Amino acid sequence: MNNMVNKAQGFGLSMLTKIAGSEILDQLKLRKFIEKSLYQSSKAGFKTLSQTQKILKSGQNIQKQRLPPQSKALFDLNLSVEQQLTCDAMQKFAQEVLYPLAHAADQHEIFPHELWQYSTDLGLNFYALPEALGGVACEQNIVSNILIAQHLARGDFSLTAGLLSSFSVINAITRWGSEQIQAKYLGAFAENPELKASFAVQEETAAFNPYQLKTQAIAHQAHYLISGEKTLVMLGENADLYLVSADLDGTPEIFVVQRDHSITAKKSPAMGLKATESVTLQFKNTPAQRLGDDDFDYHTFVDLGNLMWGAMAVGTCEAMKKYCIQYANERTAFGEPISHRQSVAFMIADMAIEIDAMQMLIFNAASLAESGQPFHREAYLARLLCAEKSMKIGTDGVQILGGHGFTKEHPVERWYRDLRATAIVHSGLHA
Repeated sequence: MNNMVNKAQGFGLSMLTKIAGSEILDQLKLRKFIEKSLYQSSKAGFKTLSQTQKILKSGQNIQKQRLPPQSKALFDLNLSVEQQLTCDAMQKFAQEVLYPLAHAADQHEIFPHELWQYSTDLGLNFYALPEALGGVACEQNIVSNILIAQHLARGDFSLTAGLLSSFSVINAITRWGSEQIQAKYLGAFAENPELKASFAVQEETAAFNPYQLKTQAIAHQAHYLISGEKTLVMLGENADLYLVSADLDGTPEIFVVQRDHSITAKKSPAMGLKATESVTLQFKNTPAQRLGDDDFDYHTFVDLGNLMWGAMAVGTCEAMKKYCIQYANERTAFGEPISHRQSVAFMIADMAIEIDAMQMLIFNAASLAESGQPFHREAYLARLLCAEKSMKIGTDGVQILGGHGFTKEHPVERWYRDLRATAIVHSGLHA
């Protein structure tokens, strides 16, 4: 047994060492963050190796993983040392990697291939994987996941959504997956960082309601068959795995679907989220497995996805506010900066107030969620506020720049288009 544990520890440490040895960390000045993370994972993560032996093989028999809720004082806005390091790292990554890539990605409607390598080198998916399967997570870290989404979105909303698609699928499988599903897929994600996954929830119906689904699932022998159409599937043509919502005997459920010949895809470019290469997927008697078992809660599944969209909206709105402040201070009219005009100053002040309100509601809901308490009301209110105020902030940003706000020379028009997704898209991500 000791020999097996030693081998397992060697595997885990070699994986972490590979991440830590990446030149990209030095280029982005993220060395301190990663080294701190590795220290935490080696201190806490490897203590449970003897229970699982950590030889990550797809389909290996493992015990069902569930991250315990946190014991915490609710609505504590103080960030831990690890959370602050995460925020700093993600913000730097957003500024130095995502923002420079965003314009071309939006213009050409292509998700930059190099971002996958960045994600692999930073070990992003390992922050979603439980300790027992080679990851870092030892308890529910919903607030931390929210912070990751928020600070990445300061670089670009669309690229963040695409970058977090596989990360979110791992979160969902970790939280809800049955023992069979986790054994089959969590180990696969740990072994193969190139494995890509996405969500197929949205449908082409007016005022789409995620609780009233046209996509149908029927039981068939030891699995299920799914038929229907899903739209706005991010990176749908690149994904190897989908989490698909479908109606099962009058009840909405989530199913795990591997991409095969029964699934057809067609491009469905949207007003925003262009860099996510969104597609419409047609399922025709596609084999599927149920994601969860007795403890699965579809309402919570949707709520945790909506919190991620709200967090990205907050991050993009912060970028909008910062850009507008800089523009208003530099742009002169009648011999003085336009920031001296009350109408402009009040619009920017309103941005700051609304961003803080959005963030407070999201943090409150996320804090309740990770402590194991009901949070549906708080998540719903957060979604409503983020949907309304993010669009107002986007509109005001375009207005402050005037004619410049209507051109692609400045990023505010892209942010405006992307922010519209906050009110349209349900789930599609998972905290």
